[in-house]
Amino acid sequence: MILKKFAYKISIAAISLFAISTQAQNKIPEVETLLQKMTIEEKIGQLNLVTPGGGIATGSVVSSNVEDKIKAGQVGGLFGIAGPEKIKAAQDFAVKKTRLGIPLIFGSDIIHGYKTTFPIPLALSSTWDMELLKKTAQIAALEATADGINWNFSPMVDIARDPRWGRIAEGAGEDPYLGSEIAKAMVVGYQGDDLTDADTMLACVKHFALYGAVEGGRDYNSVDMSRIKMYNEYFPPYKAAIDAGVGSVMSSFNDVDGIPASGNKWLLTDLLRNQWGFNGFVVSDYTSVNEMIAHGLGDLQTVSALSLKAGLDMDMVGEGFLTTLKKSLEEGKVSEEEITIACRRILEAKFKLGLFDDPYKYINKKRPAKDILKQENRIVARDVAKKSFVLLKNHNSVLPLQKNAKIALIGDLADSKENMLGTWAPTGDPSISIPIIEGFKNVAPNATIMYAKGANITDDEELATNTNVFGTRVVIDKKSPEILLSEAVEVAKKSDVVVAVVGEATEMTGESSSRTDLNISASQKKLINALVETGKPVVLVLMSGRPLTIEDELALPVSILQVWFPGIEAGNAIADVVFGAYNPSGKLTATWPRNVGQIPIYHSIKTTGRPQPTAEFEKFKSNYLDAPNTPLLPFGYGLSYTNFEYSDLKVLKSEIASDESISVSFSIKNTGNFDGEEVVQLYLRDVVRSITQPIKQLKGFKKIMLKKGEKKQIELLLSPDDLKFYNSNLEFVSEPGKFEVFVGTNSDATMKTTFTLK
Repeated sequence: MILKKFAYKISIAAISLFAISTQAQNKIPEVETLLQKMTIEEKIGQLNLVTPGGGIATGSVVSSNVEDKIKAGQVGGLFGIAGPEKIKAAQDFAVKKTRLGIPLIFGSDIIHGYKTTFPIPLALSSTWDMELLKKTAQIAALEATADGINWNFSPMVDIARDPRWGRIAEGAGEDPYLGSEIAKAMVVGYQGDDLTDADTMLACVKHFALYGAVEGGRDYNSVDMSRIKMYNEYFPPYKAAIDAGVGSVMSSFNDVDGIPASGNKWLLTDLLRNQWGFNGFVVSDYTSVNEMIAHGLGDLQTVSALSLKAGLDMDMVGEGFLTTLKKSLEEGKVSEEEITIACRRILEAKFKLGLFDDPYKYINKKRPAKDILKQENRIVARDVAKKSFVLLKNHNSVLPLQKNAKIALIGDLADSKENMLGTWAPTGDPSISIPIIEGFKNVAPNATIMYAKGANITDDEELATNTNVFGTRVVIDKKSPEILLSEAVEVAKKSDVVVAVVGEATEMTGESSSRTDLNISASQKKLINALVETGKPVVLVLMSGRPLTIEDELALPVSILQVWFPGIEAGNAIADVVFGAYNPSGKLTATWPRNVGQIPIYHSIKTTGRPQPTAEFEKFKSNYLDAPNTPLLPFGYGLSYTNFEYSDLKVLKSEIASDESISVSFSIKNTGNFDGEEVVQLYLRDVVRSITQPIKQLKGFKKIMLKKGEKKQIELLLSPDDLKFYNSNLEFVSEPGKFEVFVGTNSDATMKTTFTLK
């Protein structure tokens, strides 16, 4: 067994030891023997990843063209099919119909759960609960492997600071420290401690690299950034995944330093392998090799050769490797050794998965019924969903609601199974999701629930059409907007309290779903204002896959609960929080701007040479004429039904050496009337550095439970690495001097102490 079992430790030290042990391993003898038997055509075939897509014919596992390629030894992996019967049929072609019987690897996009769909990743990150996130990955692996899949195109760890970018929904937000912790948890959750176990799967960290920094928030756009920013702010989550032992990496669509990532040797070889010690394989994103033609780097043969030489091992869908590498070899543009190296990496991954011992190990007809959509899995989905919700405002402490209240439940999204799962849930089934109206009835059976649609998600027909590419998510009602609004107002007048579910449709975020307008739609704004005018208490349940610009709504006398897209148990989880069965504890992992003009805005910005010292406008300082510098809602923000009081912040040493850790302690007390959880957050500022530094950087957090009236002493540890950064020579160093430590409930924390690094 090549990957030795190791006890899971989320600590950096344990992960690093595992990474070192795997990186130091020698070539696998069985793989080397196989390579000696392979023809150049067979080696190139292993580099080809295909999908049958919509070409699956009745009675056939894959389209005839793909079948022929598998039988000819021209396919190394498949994605887009699932189920023991289909997987077995495809594997039979590879194992029984090819000369060497090399098994296929089967991949899939399992971004936030398989059939048990969890909240979108941005929501998952808002739990700040690493053990819970690891559990969601374990369940996803359990269900997917039960359906024959053994390779997951997840986790997506791109740092994203521009909410116009639709794929912000798929990641962990803006912060490299939190993003790194989540990357480690997800990789370990998917891969477990033994990749040969049939309920674990190979993870694939993506999108390498910098995809979340596309210009203008427009998907697939260019990225231009200094190396020092890459290393300090954008690379850490990728490296954390590598250190956790991730088995594969997916290259990104964008260019890095002017060279597309899929053909970037500095990125895929110099950095990934030589600096970080990665020993798995690299797969392109969907046709990203072919797209280098549009980038202007040459024809398909040229860009395919460039990608192989750069360190790309597997070509997803585009088949440039399959159709051009032999010609490039004959012309001396690539070497057989380069093809062999790429092939070796893919074969080693299959070996680590145990596929050479048993190509059918993930094929068990009994497992789908036993492992997929188990009640225990749905319980976890409900639990993680309710813990992901962020209470943005609780006007007059309206929440939680009484379970016997007369409630006007308003909004298209309140009764919409199609919009519960969120983007990139291709393996989920919206028809078995719990809509909000159903959840309210389940959790509060004695409440009177009166429903009205009130408004379309949008009245913009073009936006609706663009949103509905993957299926109907936005329905523009045959009734006029005026009639819909009047119906909602009449229902609201009969109620004790109004709950309006507003925001985005599922596919308004995600891939190829960038937006320039982050306001709540005009139709829903009109609805909200009309409901407020009734004089009834109003609760906004806000659904979105990104931070929205809600300055107008936050100024209204309303309560606001951000629920993202909560997944299969959406309605039950939302009702748990609205009716007080669970006290919300989620915290934002991406800053919410006042308007799109502030973007990019994030908590770890730099001071500049002309910082604005106060909230008041001052000429010739770094500011705006028409808006404050401050965001609408800061990173780490999130309210509770109770209140927490921080005090007694201190460090155990006032001065430390560069190889010492330092303990930070403080007290926290629940001063409210509810038991509740709080995410305590520690931020650090290096006062003087050899390069410009962020105002604050997250360097620690902990989620704790406090009963009402309870007080706890909390201790967080800063390691030597927490004080380090990449300097102008890209050396990872710490420098002597003063450090400021901030602790509190979000990134605006002001409780401060200091220590000195000798």
